Amino acid sequence: MFASTDFFDLDQAPFPKLYEGIRYVWEAIPKIEGFLEENLVPGVDRSAEVSPGAFIGDRVQIGPKTVAEHGAVILGPAVIGSGCLIRANAYLRQNVIVGDGAVLGNSCEFKNCVLHNGAEVPHFAYVGDSLLGHKAHLGAGVIISNLKLTWETIKVKGSQGVIDTGLVKFGAVLGDHTDIGCNSVLNPGTLIGPGSIVYPNSSWRGVLPARHIAKLRQTFEIVERKD
Repeated sequence: MFASTDFFDLDQAPFPKLYEGIRYVWEAIPKIEGFLEENLVPGVDRSAEVSPGAFIGDRVQIGPKTVAEHGAVILGPAVIGSGCLIRANAYLRQNVIVGDGAVLGNSCEFKNCVLHNGAEVPHFAYVGDSLLGHKAHLGAGVIISNLKLTWETIKVKGSQGVIDTGLVKFGAVLGDHTDIGCNSVLNPGTLIGPGSIVYPNSSWRGVLPARHIAKLRQTFEIVERKD
């Protein structure tokens, strides 16, 4: 339970080696920085389209046919795959790995995370200390919270009890083909199984098994307006 292969088809991971030698999938998160140190080859492919108004740091690798629009900021270290779209005002902080065909949207912020091939974060989102699987999708305004208010290590509840991850910063693991509805908040240590859905405007905590839906039910009271 909670192995990398429980969440991901590693053939769709930008670097399957990142997941080697670990027991729990979240153990890949603290490996990102060191992995980039060893594997990053700075440079922009000639077929990439980088706007003169984009900022690209010295330790950034950008693959073929990737587009970085005006106002995008990629501080690095970062590896961006081929055919990606980095929209206006996307902000990529340190230690970001992006697979092929991913979308990093306008006014979205990324830090210490991995996006597998085809992952989409199109609008106004925050992704920190997280792993997003193949074709995982975040609706507009989704926040992946990566730090408890108490600064305690983050714990995950599984079938065999509570597991202390040992991580103070751990956002979410989103399996392949997951979909998170607009304006949802994923609390620290969230794990969403492949093919699962979280309804819009949710505040989700914990583990959602593969191919399940977390449905939020709201109740409205309608009253007459009195002027």
